[in-house]
Amino acid sequence: MKKTEPRQLSLVFADSPSGGGSPEPSDASERRSFLLHKARNKKTTGSVAGVADVSRLLEEVASEANLAKALLNVVRNKGAPGLDGQTVEDAEAKAPSIIARLRRDLLAGCYRPGDVRRVWLPKPGGGQRGLGIPNIVDRTVQQAVLQVLEPIFEPTFHPSSHGFRPKRGAHTAIAEATGYLKEGYQTVVDLDLANFFDRVPHQRLLARIAERVQDQRILTLVRLMLTASVVMPDGTRVAIKEGTPQGGPLSPMLSNVVLNELDGELARRGLRFVRYADDCNIFVRSERAGQRVMTSIRRYLENRMLLQVNEEKSDVRKPEELHFLGFRFRCAKEGEVYKVCILLSHKTEGRLMKTVREMTPPNWGRSISSCMENISRYLTGWISYFRLCTPEAVKGLGVFDAHVRRRVRAIIVRQKKRSRFLYRHLKAKGVSSKAANGCAFCGKRAWAKSNRPAMTKAYPPSWFDGRMASLKALWNDLNLPRVSAQLSLGF
Repeated sequence: MKKTEPRQLSLVFADSPSGGGSPEPSDASERRSFLLHKARNKKTTGSVAGVADVSRLLEEVASEANLAKALLNVVRNKGAPGLDGQTVEDAEAKAPSIIARLRRDLLAGCYRPGDVRRVWLPKPGGGQRGLGIPNIVDRTVQQAVLQVLEPIFEPTFHPSSHGFRPKRGAHTAIAEATGYLKEGYQTVVDLDLANFFDRVPHQRLLARIAERVQDQRILTLVRLMLTASVVMPDGTRVAIKEGTPQGGPLSPMLSNVVLNELDGELARRGLRFVRYADDCNIFVRSERAGQRVMTSIRRYLENRMLLQVNEEKSDVRKPEELHFLGFRFRCAKEGEVYKVCILLSHKTEGRLMKTVREMTPPNWGRSISSCMENISRYLTGWISYFRLCTPEAVKGLGVFDAHVRRRVRAIIVRQKKRSRFLYRHLKAKGVSSKAANGCAFCGKRAWAKSNRPAMTKAYPPSWFDGRMASLKALWNDLNLPRVSAQLSLGF
């Protein structure tokens, strides 16, 4: 069965063993064999979308194979239970009855989504983001609808839209933005939509879907999902009249359906842009052109699409001032061409420092090796996303590595508790009596002691090699294939 790339990625993470525990059951396990068998029983819509009858899509959605594949994807993606408390493990165990009931209810037109559980997540820049968590069965139906509609709408999306799409993502968005900067479009209209997912007009969204879907039963089903009531953390039940709550599998694609109209308008005007979800950057050549575009696009969004621009986050900026998907840019002209450096944004640097501070608290009470293991896991995942940084950012990564090593040294100092214990420990590590005495009995706090010559000699950077990940070393490892490819071209 042909799979799209995002589902391959979710399979990798879902089947990976969690740290220190026993591995999760594989797809060949007895618990999952039913879903695998049904999902592979026949080709689902994803592989035959080109010939699907768009007037009878509900039969495709409710097919046993499509529902089995949908539930399999929901189980693999894990996630928290909805209001009914059913977990993905419970749903997997009851897969035959769930699929049979959903198929019957969908075809009979009596399926009704349950209420959505609302949780609030803190935003990095302050404030809270509302997340809607549907029940597992409702997530399965949304996934089944997504598997049918995505092949229909995906070819219609603009190439400069990178969010929540197969074979696209943040890295492809940064690559396209870099290309525009190299061409000399170095003034950026940074557009951010205010509470976009909570303000999408339902009628406008359904009208966009109806342009390519003639099956009215699918439109009714999507409407039911959009208007499912939300239960707040305090138990209050809120009716929904607009928006596509974040948290369900279908919401990202619906947001692209809405914003594809904006993409078309920008393309019609001949503008160069990169959009990732509701974060859109338009590249122009001058400040004056940027202000003109900002004014006209704001008017278009508010009057035509009934969406609001976030005035605090939107502005006309230089590449160095940008915060786009965690990166910023630096442009310099070298001869007739521009060199573009990809750097960490200032917000990203601040978040990284904050996370490491939280992972290395002064009162760390476990072994130092477990602390370094936690840091290594986090940094390894972090650099896999930010590996796009160019060599100009490597110096900053080295400074950060030194800061992390000092924080670990400070924990070691605190764990020795008394100055005489620290003195003996440093002596045992081969430090001279004079240096050990100058560190242990200097009268300073642990943070100051962590950078004394005795501590840096006892725990030099080489001591951390193999014990704790280094961002600079990880970046070099991840970028070695590119260097090798360039060298091989010379032979």
